[in-house]
Formats: sequence, C-alpha cells, structure tokens
Amino acid sequence: MRRIILALVEDKPGVLNRIASMFRRRGFNIYSLAVGHSEVPDMSRMVIVVDNAPPNAVDQVTKQLDKVIEVVRVEDITELPIVTRETAMIKVRASPATRGQIIEVLDLFKGVEVADVSPNSIIIEMTGTTDVVESLLALLKDYGIIEIMRTGQLAMVRDSQLPD
Repeated sequence: MRRIILALVEDKPGVLNRIASMFRRRGFNIYSLAVGHSEVPDMSRMVIVVDNAPPNAVDQVTKQLDKVIEVVRVEDITELPIVTRETAMIKVRASPATRGQIIEVLDLFKGVEVADVSPNSIIIEMTGTTDVVESLLALLKDYGIIEIMRTGQLAMVRDSQLPD
C-alpha cells in the first residue's frame, strides 16, 4: 500500500537529503516526491509517497522526521480525506496521419492540453489524479510514447480536516 506523508520544512540546504535518507535507511521505496514553496515564507511543503510501507513503520519515520530541526510539521495523511493531483508531460510520436486520432483521445480527458506540436511528435500536458494520468498513458502507448516527465503526487487535506 502507498502511504502519503506531508511535511512542512524550512528552506535550507540538505533538508531534502536528510528526509530522503530516513526513508532509505528503513528500506522504503519513495514512489514520488514533490517539493515546492508553501504559503509560509522560507518554508517548503513536501509530499512524499512511499511504497509497501507498513503503517506502524511510517508512524515511526514520521516521529523521527518530526525531530529533525528543519521539519516544522510532518503527518501521514493517507487515511484523511485528501485531494491529490499530478502533472505529466508526454511526448508522443505523431505523424500527419495519426495526429487527429491522438487529439480525439485527448478530448476524452479533462485537464489535458497540447503543449507543443512538431512534424514528428506532440507534447501533451496533463493534470489529474494518478489513475487518470495512467489511463491516458495506456491509451497513448499504441501511438509510441517517446518521453514522459511526471511531477509526482501533490496532496492537500480537505477543509473538513484542517491541520493544526
């Protein structure tokens, strides 16, 4: 099962390395990691998604992360009501003969834009849940995916469960 950890950390060199090392030492695979500036000046928010980690082991790691000086707050939000999204850019082979078919596939999805068109490919930008991104990738596979870049999962706790 995947666990989603949310952390608010100070913007200082080495923080990401210390946090990732804690998961590495426990043998957890970091499935995705997204870091960016938060609403608090000089603070970043991290969303860490780990694979195959038992809940009790994740509890132990979050308690240890909470002791890191630069970590202001850390929480396992897996069981809370959350909203998740990720962004993907996908470069697909597209000849003049297949370009229209690819556009028809894209019309089936919300949050999809053509970011670039060239003679032999299309770059598609998409934002959605991980499942929806996976669905689009499955449909585009037959056209020939050249390259994929994904942000990793972003997550926020819904209003009914505001953090302290």
